[in-house]
Amino acid sequence: MKHLGWYLGVWILTLGCVDQNKETVADISLVQYVNPFIGTDGPGNTYPGATVPFGMVQLSPDIGIPGWDRIAGYFYQDSIITGFSHMHLTGTGAGDLYDILVMPTNSRFDRKIEANNYKPFSHFSHDNEGASPGYYWVDLLDYGVKAEMTATERVGVHRYTFPQDAHSKIHIDLGYALNWDAPTNTHLQVVNDSTLQGYRFSTGWARNQKVFFEMRFSKPFTSHTLDNTERNSKVVLDYATHDGEQITIKTGLSSVSSEAAGKAIDMEAAEDFDTLRAQANTRWEKELEKIKITSENVDQKTVFYTMLYQSMLAPTLYSDSNGEYKAANDTEGKLREGQDSIAKADGFHRFDTFSLWDTFRAAHPLYTLIQQDRVPDMVKSLLAHYQETRVLPVWSMQGSETHMMIGYHAVPVIVDAYFKGFDFDASLAYEACKAAAMMNDREIEVYKEKGFIPVDEHHENWSVSKTMEYAYDDWCIAMFAKDLGFQEDYEYFLKSSANWKNVYNTQSTWFQPKDVTGNFIEPFIPKEYTPYFCESNAWQYYWFVPHDIKGLISKTGGQERFTQKLDSMFSYAPEPGDKLPIFSTGMIGQYAHGNEPSHHVAYLYNHVGRPSKTQELVYDILENQYKNQPNGHCGNEDCGQMSSWYIFGALGFYPVNPAQGVYHLGVPLFEEVKMNVGKNKTFTIKANNLEGNPYVAEIALNGEKLDRSYITHKEIVTGGTLVFTMTEDAALADARLLELPETNTIYH
Repeated sequence: MKHLGWYLGVWILTLGCVDQNKETVADISLVQYVNPFIGTDGPGNTYPGATVPFGMVQLSPDIGIPGWDRIAGYFYQDSIITGFSHMHLTGTGAGDLYDILVMPTNSRFDRKIEANNYKPFSHFSHDNEGASPGYYWVDLLDYGVKAEMTATERVGVHRYTFPQDAHSKIHIDLGYALNWDAPTNTHLQVVNDSTLQGYRFSTGWARNQKVFFEMRFSKPFTSHTLDNTERNSKVVLDYATHDGEQITIKTGLSSVSSEAAGKAIDMEAAEDFDTLRAQANTRWEKELEKIKITSENVDQKTVFYTMLYQSMLAPTLYSDSNGEYKAANDTEGKLREGQDSIAKADGFHRFDTFSLWDTFRAAHPLYTLIQQDRVPDMVKSLLAHYQETRVLPVWSMQGSETHMMIGYHAVPVIVDAYFKGFDFDASLAYEACKAAAMMNDREIEVYKEKGFIPVDEHHENWSVSKTMEYAYDDWCIAMFAKDLGFQEDYEYFLKSSANWKNVYNTQSTWFQPKDVTGNFIEPFIPKEYTPYFCESNAWQYYWFVPHDIKGLISKTGGQERFTQKLDSMFSYAPEPGDKLPIFSTGMIGQYAHGNEPSHHVAYLYNHVGRPSKTQELVYDILENQYKNQPNGHCGNEDCGQMSSWYIFGALGFYPVNPAQGVYHLGVPLFEEVKMNVGKNKTFTIKANNLEGNPYVAEIALNGEKLDRSYITHKEIVTGGTLVFTMTEDAALADARLLELPETNTIYH
């Protein structure tokens, strides 16, 4: 990462401190350990641009060329930049957003190429580029212009340093689109010689997106050329600049109106660029300080704090400062009778960008530990979506349901938050959860009738995966119903939570698809990637019964057979001729860490008396699937899930069942961790004899020996100290008799 002057500087500084005093390392500003370029190469699909924690704005460079590798707008291997747009997705496989492109130019360079649709561009070099939380900069080499970006929650702030040129220009392009994104209606208005207003309506992965903006320029433009076409509005602003002259642009965003976007500038971005950059830096520092680690390994610290940073890039703020936002019922530009297209979040911040199939597993449980102020707002946002559409979101963004992926995984997020004591309307929440499971859509009606989903001709039928994920979500509703005293509902959903058994073939010992008459589909090859499994194969989905692992072990044939199958999962590598899809990455045998269904599997060895295997595998994944380099993610980062897995793994525990209130114990990566868990409480994790000892000989909680495989959420947020005593002896680790969490029990 030689281009990162900031990173090289902290490396040198840190090495100097290590020999003197280990504690000095921990005193260095934590934002210096964040490398926003991790994941911008390879399959990570992250962006390096400027944002604040969970902010509405993601102001980041766009290469301007479409493709899977450029889903987030930027690809580390490229060498041109076509501009800087204000909204991006983090680590997904979905090509959407890229709203409101800005590009400075001058008379030095005017080449156009077909690859970026003949738009202005400049070459750049990683030697003249850098990023840190809330800040991005790059030299646009062909123009001699330095571009800098920072952000507030709702405002993107650009600063361009120009050379002397009588023909400097700033291009604002609303027709710019990439990948799945397409403008449907655009408009630009020149309010005066230093202010623009407008909107960009678009469709793509999410339909009927509406972004209004106001854009203010620190220097009036001398003239302009405006082209207002329905789907391709653009304006070119003319300037004469002297050498080193800086022009700052502040762009406020809103889903409601340009006036609301302008108000965001007034409220959030009145200061100059450097002050706003410092404020963004301070906000990130405050968030990163919630977990303080002690380590002499700079690469490990950089990966850890980058993962912590990336865990906070989604969900994203959606409401204006007065609470207004485009309602989720306005998905196709059409509303049901009597409904308003503008909703208002009363007493909470409305969030969106909920990648729930990914994030229910680890990201949302992590938020319950270190984002306790935001969790109620996130749940209320899910419930607002329900109130506006009568269904909980599956994968929502920009006030629109994308209908992507499977399950109704807003349910475990809500149920987990309920049992952990977060404040929201529990009656409304239960109504929404039950409605998600009782709707007649997305083959749920077939699931209710048959207890499984049969194969059909749809190219993404995903019948086995849907059956198993609906069963898990039903378990969550059952636990919710039981706690609220709805006995009949509890019995109904507890029964349906066992529907995973209906697709288990005892003859083949695999979860297998069935036809409409209930016969298993043959022939069946478990390692093949087919429409029966969601982005996975039968190996990877075998383990998704997080609510009844004991039942799964029994179905498999007992602990010995289950252990053998687990061993095969991690040793049965794909053969050279096997066709692996783009999402099967980070492979260890059939385990694919680059995709979410595998994420809990390493911890299942705890259930068969082999915690040493959990410890080996977790450490292997931490060390080898995450790197301090642009190609540092083994798969899509997926809106915080991949990074949250790392945070939990490094702490030494993981939520195998994300809604049960327990975390399965693994192996700590650091000598000491201090985690702020709210209400002035600190939870400390220590690893004695860590160096050269990969296994856990003993665990103590607050001085008492812990003879179980888990720790509860309540024990963590109460504060205290968890001590791992490490050993080099795997047999000693496995000699511990560990109590397992009870099935059908919520720990709260």
